[in-house]
Amino acid sequence: MHAGNLTGTVLPLIRRYPSLVAVPRVVLSSGPTPVEHAPSVHANLWIKRDDVFADPMGGNKARALEFLLGNVLHGDLLVTVGSEGSTHVLAVATYGRRLGAHVAVGRWRQVMNPTAALISELTARIADEAPMFRSIAGAYAWAWRRRRAKGARWIAAGGATPLGVLGHLNAGLELVDQIQDGVLPPPARVVVPFGTGATSAGLALAFAIAGLKTIVVGVRVVSLVVGRSARARRLASDTARLIEGLAQRRVARPGRDSMYVAHGAFGGAYGRETERASVAAAHLRDAVGIELDATYSAKAFQVALDLAKHGPTLFWLTFDSRALHATAPHDDRKRPS
Repeated sequence: MHAGNLTGTVLPLIRRYPSLVAVPRVVLSSGPTPVEHAPSVHANLWIKRDDVFADPMGGNKARALEFLLGNVLHGDLLVTVGSEGSTHVLAVATYGRRLGAHVAVGRWRQVMNPTAALISELTARIADEAPMFRSIAGAYAWAWRRRRAKGARWIAAGGATPLGVLGHLNAGLELVDQIQDGVLPPPARVVVPFGTGATSAGLALAFAIAGLKTIVVGVRVVSLVVGRSARARRLASDTARLIEGLAQRRVARPGRDSMYVAHGAFGGAYGRETERASVAAAHLRDAVGIELDATYSAKAFQVALDLAKHGPTLFWLTFDSRALHATAPHDDRKRPS
């Protein structure tokens, strides 16, 4: 499946850069995700429901995988790494198996919370191989050996490559369309969890391309070794160069003031719950029925709620709460149509 069509419509990315139709893409989504105003939480708060992007698992990881899995063949071996409760490894396992690929994920220990524990259990049940290592280095060493196998395809942690960022760029341009259609006013800022920085990079690049002044606020949920704004800026620039090579025209870059990382909600360890984030998540659940996870979205929402006091703010919901109620893995090993 190629990138041009999505239930009969042309992707925002392809409308702007038609030559990108040549980039392989597997269709996981049925259409643009909705934006909801949440005045019962705060008058200045909107929510981009990327949690419902795909079935059975939405969120930002599925956005990236539409492009990262675009040329995967039946019987290929997909190799990736992530933490014990990583939604990235669960998404690779879920959609890789659906495409008929074998999936090997190397994982490392983290501070666990109930959602992370459930994601870890689901990953172990879906992936063909999901060994656990004491260290990040151990997981990468194992993955390096597995990716040398015949037919193996490497998927970077978090899908943080220019190809994966194309999915987030398209998501940002989708939001630009919704703003232009009057679904919401131009937000002063978009707030999103910040791990590898791929989502922030794609959104900031989209806003630069569209000339939108919205600032991307990445709420750091990982250690400073990983969660650096410089990495996201580099990803945005590398993705722009990828597009330029295919489109043969200049692509705007995000300015230095168009994206920043908020560090105060981290809590000291990946996966560690914080009281402020838990209170914010409970407020959202009670007001509009949306459930958040303690690792990523609750911390980002805490910051979004604080920033809404200062003007129109969009919270980008990347976590699919359906995982909280999952009882069995979805594994039909069929390519999406």
